[in-house]
Amino acid sequence: MSDQSIPELTLDPAAAAAVPELTLEPTATPAAPEPAKPEVKPVELDDSMLSDAEKKAVEDFAKKINVMDSNMILQYGAAAQKNVASFSENALSSVRTKDLGEVGKSLAELVVELKGFGEEEEKKGLFGMFKKTGSKLEAMKAQYSKVETNVDKIARELEQHQVTLMKDVAMFDQMYELNLKYYKELTMYILAGKKKLAEVRSGELEELRHKAEQSGAQEDAQRYNDMVQMCERFEKKLHDLELTRIISIQMGPQTRLLQNNDTLMVEKIQSSLVNTIPLWKSQMVLALGMEHGRQATAAQSAVTEMTNELLKRNADMLKMGTIETAREAERSVVDIETLQHTNQQLISTLDEVLNIQRDSAQKRKSAEAELGRIEGELRAKLMELHK
Repeated sequence: MSDQSIPELTLDPAAAAAVPELTLEPTATPAAPEPAKPEVKPVELDDSMLSDAEKKAVEDFAKKINVMDSNMILQYGAAAQKNVASFSENALSSVRTKDLGEVGKSLAELVVELKGFGEEEEKKGLFGMFKKTGSKLEAMKAQYSKVETNVDKIARELEQHQVTLMKDVAMFDQMYELNLKYYKELTMYILAGKKKLAEVRSGELEELRHKAEQSGAQEDAQRYNDMVQMCERFEKKLHDLELTRIISIQMGPQTRLLQNNDTLMVEKIQSSLVNTIPLWKSQMVLALGMEHGRQATAAQSAVTEMTNELLKRNADMLKMGTIETAREAERSVVDIETLQHTNQQLISTLDEVLNIQRDSAQKRKSAEAELGRIEGELRAKLMELHK
């Protein structure tokens, strides 16, 4: 009997009781368990993210808040919300008015011009072009001059696009800093409001509740109910500010994404200006020089072979430059994974906001039922007092 038929002994009863995995694939290996997704720790909104001066400002501002002022609740944090809305509109306007398609068009025209040089001669054969009379050289010079003029015109357009895009990159830096300011402002409004709301609910509201219970007066119960309603309105207002704050948080990476798009396009233009165009010109001048050398040499066969070799090399280099230019022009500037991740985060945020709104609505509905029960108890008590 072979060693393979001997059972494997173990002191681990759990391992011995494990059920073997059956398979029809002799080479199959057990699938590895999927790694658990890391648990996302929610961010707690507290004053730890504020400086000492900002904490004091929040403390002082909270003292000025009057929860019973209906107009104050309506206008609370409205200026900060308006700033965020205006900021979002400005960012959207910047994207709408900027036509990156013009940049792509200029780059495409550049590729066409570079590829177009010598097409007519290629149809007849590059070797034959150099074997013909000097008129071919003049035709080649004329074609080079025409293409060079068009390329220089495209280069000037690309330089203008580059300047515009660099200004946009600087503008996005300013927009990012401005958004940070709005984010901090909203945070301070929310913290001050929550601080005041907690103080009112633990202080004045409790006092009114005790007074209404002890006095049994309808007006005391009404004052208590009024303050409860105002606290609920103020809490909902703070919730709206928190939604605006999330929008401001999302605008940060979105602004950087737009800025990165412009930066990548600037780099593409720079590569075309400092690499592609000079390389093309040098190769074309070299081709013209080779034609002059062919006409001046006495050894016709040797010159023809050397010219043929140089033309092949130049054609390869021109093809490489053209392919790289076309590849860079068609390359995507943003990974689809990045857009998918951003979209998933936005959808997740909206789902969380919807759940919070549903929970708040349920709590308010429960509070309304409880208030009705309290009023009924109070009315019954009043009836007992007059029996």
